[in-house]
Amino acid sequence: MLHDWLLPLASFAYLGLLFAIAWYGDRRADAGRSLISNPYIYTLSIAVYCTAWTFYGSVGRAAGTGVGFLPIYLGPTLMALLWWFALRKLIRISKQHRLTSIADFIASRYGKSTFLGGVVTLIAVIGIMPYISLQLKAVSTSFNVLQSYPEIVTQAISPTVFGDTAFYVALVMTLFAILFGTRHIDVSERHEGMVAAIAFESVVKLLAFLAVGLFVSFGLFDGPWQIFEQASARPELQPLMLLGDDPGEYLDWLALTFLAMMAIIFLPRQFQVAVVENVNEEHLRKAAWLFPLYLLLINLFVLPIAFGGLLHYPDGTVDPDTFVLTLPLASGHGALATFVYLGGLSAATGMVIVATIALSTMICNDLVMPVLLRIRALRLEQRADLSGLLLGIRRGSIVLMLVLGYIYFRLIGESYALVSLGLLSFAAAAQFAPPILTGLYWKQASRAGALAGLLAGFTVWAYTLLLPAFALSGWIDISFVEQGLFGIHWLRPYALFGLTGLAPISHTVFWSMLCNVGLLVGVSLFSRQSLIEQIQATLFVDVFRRESSEAHYWGGTARVGDLRELLSRFLGSERVVTVFERFATHHGGDLDGDDIAVPALLNDAERELAGAIGAASARIMMATVVQGEALSLDGMLKILDETTQVIEYSRRLEQKSVQLEKATTDLQAANERLQELDRLKDEFVSTVSHELRTPLTSIRAFSEILLGDSTLPDDRRNEFLGVVVRESERLTRLVNQVLDITRMDAGRAEWEYQSVDLVAVIDEAATTTEQLFHEREVVLDWVRPESDATIEADRDRMIQVIINLLSNAVKFSPQGHGRVTVRLEPGLRWIRVSIADNGPGIPPDQDEHVFDRFHQVVHEDGSKPQGSGLGLAITRRIVEYHGGTIAVDNDYRDGARFIVVLPVIVNPPATDNRALA
Repeated sequence: MLHDWLLPLASFAYLGLLFAIAWYGDRRADAGRSLISNPYIYTLSIAVYCTAWTFYGSVGRAAGTGVGFLPIYLGPTLMALLWWFALRKLIRISKQHRLTSIADFIASRYGKSTFLGGVVTLIAVIGIMPYISLQLKAVSTSFNVLQSYPEIVTQAISPTVFGDTAFYVALVMTLFAILFGTRHIDVSERHEGMVAAIAFESVVKLLAFLAVGLFVSFGLFDGPWQIFEQASARPELQPLMLLGDDPGEYLDWLALTFLAMMAIIFLPRQFQVAVVENVNEEHLRKAAWLFPLYLLLINLFVLPIAFGGLLHYPDGTVDPDTFVLTLPLASGHGALATFVYLGGLSAATGMVIVATIALSTMICNDLVMPVLLRIRALRLEQRADLSGLLLGIRRGSIVLMLVLGYIYFRLIGESYALVSLGLLSFAAAAQFAPPILTGLYWKQASRAGALAGLLAGFTVWAYTLLLPAFALSGWIDISFVEQGLFGIHWLRPYALFGLTGLAPISHTVFWSMLCNVGLLVGVSLFSRQSLIEQIQATLFVDVFRRESSEAHYWGGTARVGDLRELLSRFLGSERVVTVFERFATHHGGDLDGDDIAVPALLNDAERELAGAIGAASARIMMATVVQGEALSLDGMLKILDETTQVIEYSRRLEQKSVQLEKATTDLQAANERLQELDRLKDEFVSTVSHELRTPLTSIRAFSEILLGDSTLPDDRRNEFLGVVVRESERLTRLVNQVLDITRMDAGRAEWEYQSVDLVAVIDEAATTTEQLFHEREVVLDWVRPESDATIEADRDRMIQVIINLLSNAVKFSPQGHGRVTVRLEPGLRWIRVSIADNGPGIPPDQDEHVFDRFHQVVHEDGSKPQGSGLGLAITRRIVEYHGGTIAVDNDYRDGARFIVVLPVIVNPPATDNRALA
């Protein structure tokens, strides 16, 4: 027995040292001299995988199964071989999109779904509770063993909370996690002090375990070979030295190896240190062999200690989980036992601190904030600073995690060995593997499939592992385990659907993975992805083929000032100044508050916001300031086609000789561009010539008839003259349109800006097209707004836009029972005009081309409407020049609807030099 004051003093002194290391690491980071920017620190931080389970539980499992402890370490070793392909991709994606957790990653991959992120968070919180309780149990048990040995070597949970060692351990861990895990609002920034402390703990626990292993092997015995020789002479220990011939044992090995392979990446704490805290993905090259070496060293003496303990305590009165402590104590080596205890304390605290930090980020960003942001009564969008709220949620979440872990420890912890508690969490974390790994390589994996798979897999895990744990602990009727739910025999949690012969863990792995993967793939094949899901899938799957992290898929517009205000509420004004200055430096130009933000700035702002509140919540907040479409088809197609473009670009680069000089390459590129321009010119001239030839041919033919046949009846002569007049008008319109678009392309168009009442504009356009509506017997439904709708614009051009859209709508409306609906919706900064018809609509394969020059929608019978195909092209050119957007409403199914969004105040460029797309 050690002195009562010595162990608490050593514990607090050691924790104080960790505080000092973490503080120093943060100071170095603030000074721009990172302490963790090397592959050795990175590898040691990943070694947080080796928790109290490794330090105590591995010996306990080896004492009961022999080499049965090995799969937990073979799995990560095998997975390390794939790190350069899988883990590097996770790191690259997370850095580009500023993803901060597993929940954030899955939510972002599947369309930035807040609901999916919340589900992942709940699964993680419930699934990791057993693991946290394991650490509390290990530290509490080791403390009690050192304080009480040799009178008692294990101690039941104290009847009172304040008399329980685990309670005070939880308090200290909570304090450490809060101090060094919630310093920054932006959780995508690295917790360098914490990582430094974790790396130091990894060294301590390795040295401590090696020390006790060397002591047992060469202090109590004459080497490991003597231990194995004596153990082989004991009949009761001989089975532990064999692999066994039961097929179920090999299935258990496979299941445990699989769980360990998944856990090394998909446990929340492992994702935190391996992905979020990564400084340089090149560090993976060394970590891929250094980490397996670390695992080999820390497990080198597991079997010697286990067999040594069984030989030293043949009566089985000592818990094998405590052999690393009791063997030195039994030999009077209290100092070594204290060092070993500190190693175990390192293993436990490292896991709990990183896990609670990771979970607190998930709870804040993917569970609490999405809910709060949707509660309008809270009016969070009106609060100037939300940074305090974010920090409060994260710190409260850390406290909640430790409280739940402690409650689980008191309810169930004493009923299970350390390894069994750990395997519960391993099986829960494995549920994240299918949606992440599938999402990395299969673009068709959908949000619906991922959600169905996760819910099914987690339900199976809870039914076959978590609920039986409560039953075996006396909190649920044990008949549930023995007879099945409602007494249904094939619903027994350890023999689900009649599957017997497997250990509980292997049984759970089989059914949960079958349901998870099966539903993920099946539902994805028969469900339809949304536009944002398709974009995110391409960005994730093709991350290595992209030259830039930019993903400009915001089709709407926002003022720079609104973006500044939004980011300031979450990041703080100082950080926002830095963000905008960096953007201005990289992209050039001043960012005035009244300017319309370019797509690159919208994308950059969303990424910065994602670092603070998660990708899904960032999407919600960005939608509050971006007007117009959140996603445009052009933006989607740009992203979806980017892979093809990059591949084609790479192919052209490979075909070029490396011997060519830069000047030659530039000249060749310029020549290719000239050829392309020449081709486009010829195509344009050919199209215009064709369109001009048609009315000219009609005019000439009917004129010749009129000139050559003086005997024509008056009605026929009038009919032919009407044709000549109509074709002349058509020819005039075509010439005017060609001149319009030519002047716009050349930057010579004249624009006269003034205050324009859009209600009066629509009235005038309706009057101009009144005869057309009358001839087609189409009804015009003009829904007038209740408020003023005045903008700064070129009035004549605005009339031209409305006339073009009205003419287009009436042309496609069914004659005799057609209806065209015009709506005007004024706003503070934007005005929205929609013009809809009840015609056949626009086929999905043509809606992105309707704004192209000379493009005409093809009907189902293959015919085309009359017209030049220039009207919508000119309309889009005018709208975009005014700083607005025009698009086809893809969700409108009663015909076709065009939506025009115009800013109230327009800042036109000095010259019109933008070419029409």
